[in-house]
Amino acid sequence: MEMEILLLVLLICLFLICFVMIMTRKTSCNVYLIDFACYKPPSSQKCSKEHFVKLILNNGDYSEEMVDFLKKGIARSGLSNSTYLAEIFFEQIYKPVMKDSQKETEMSIFGSVDLLMAKTGVRCEDVGIVIVNCCIHNTVPCLSSLIVNKYKLREETVTYNLSGMGCSAGLLAIGLAKQLLQVHENSYALIVSTEIVTDNLYLGKDRSKHLTNFLFRQGAVAILLSNRPSDRKISKYQLLHAIHTNTSSSDRSYNSIFRDEDLAGINGVNINKDLVAAAIATVKPNVTALGYLILPIKEKFIYLIYHIVRSLLPKLKIHQYIPNYSTAVDHFLPHVGGKPVLEDLQRTLGFSNKMMEAARMTLYRFGNTSSSSIWYELAYVEAKGRVKKGNRVWQIGFGSGFKCSSIIWRAMKTVDRDDYNPWTDEIAGYPVTLEVLEPVPIFFESSKSKFY
Repeated sequence: MEMEILLLVLLICLFLICFVMIMTRKTSCNVYLIDFACYKPPSSQKCSKEHFVKLILNNGDYSEEMVDFLKKGIARSGLSNSTYLAEIFFEQIYKPVMKDSQKETEMSIFGSVDLLMAKTGVRCEDVGIVIVNCCIHNTVPCLSSLIVNKYKLREETVTYNLSGMGCSAGLLAIGLAKQLLQVHENSYALIVSTEIVTDNLYLGKDRSKHLTNFLFRQGAVAILLSNRPSDRKISKYQLLHAIHTNTSSSDRSYNSIFRDEDLAGINGVNINKDLVAAAIATVKPNVTALGYLILPIKEKFIYLIYHIVRSLLPKLKIHQYIPNYSTAVDHFLPHVGGKPVLEDLQRTLGFSNKMMEAARMTLYRFGNTSSSSIWYELAYVEAKGRVKKGNRVWQIGFGSGFKCSSIIWRAMKTVDRDDYNPWTDEIAGYPVTLEVLEPVPIFFESSKSKFY
């Protein structure tokens, strides 16, 4: 009898222990995107292609052949005459100092954060995580500290500053915030993505370093994430997947985008002939990993059949099957690295011109604003009234290293245009018909062969 009672007590204790473990187990929390805000510089900072050509020629001594190259490169960039550059670019002599960079930094970062706080109504003291990414421009104190000081955030605010990570850093910051929000309960995460262009104009004679001149422009975005269950109803999107890949261990990938000095000692970002190969090698596994998560069963099955047949019957030379990703996402928002990049992505993934519209219009209107570009794209489809409840949004960014990141969002509601959207005042005029131009040449030899 005593043995039976003891056994019963042990079973009850075991049950209670299991019950407590289940009830106290920390589960992965949902991450919501409450809202985002893209910075739109004042109209006085619109820079036409003609003005930009004059600026470069006025500040450098170039041969006729080089002048012809610069004019063709800017003309073929795919940018309009309404993209933005910092104030220093409108001076006759380009000689930026630290205060010029600081001014652009504060205008872009504070401008986007102020808009975001006005849109969301969230109090600054409620923000518990701050992540800032800016590739080349670094300050002391860092940019995340700049925000903490400006908005007087709490002393226990968790801050991170990401640099040198290229155009993929914005989505890497989303992935980092996702992990932090699994640990810090009931928190808001503020992410700011920007690139400061003030002191990054290249005025040397290395053609491979001029591609950034042709494409990069001023811009910034502030994003507010939350893991609070109560924010589900007011949020625009829920984060579903975050996939990150990199091929930095490969010298070919690592050196494809490299900031160094040319033979005259002038700093610039070198883009060499291995860029496309490095991009393919990094983007492909990222897209493949994402496909396992989001593609419908039918697409996965067809892909599997093709893979088996190609493996068993190589002599047939059957082309690899490219799944139809448009069956899994409603909006595709790739980094606007340039016209050739967008065309290659469309051709490879099979997206329609409609799906690529936001990317092409963003490149045309705002230029390549680095990691913030994909958010100007999302603002575009929102301004067009195309984001409906339940829609899936795929953002993909890639950059130096070489790195690639994909984020999948699900729309929590149908999104209406608002007065803070950077496209609101002009969306009726888009899309525009783009000229058919030859692409900007990007296959250059390095200025320093020792790196390659």
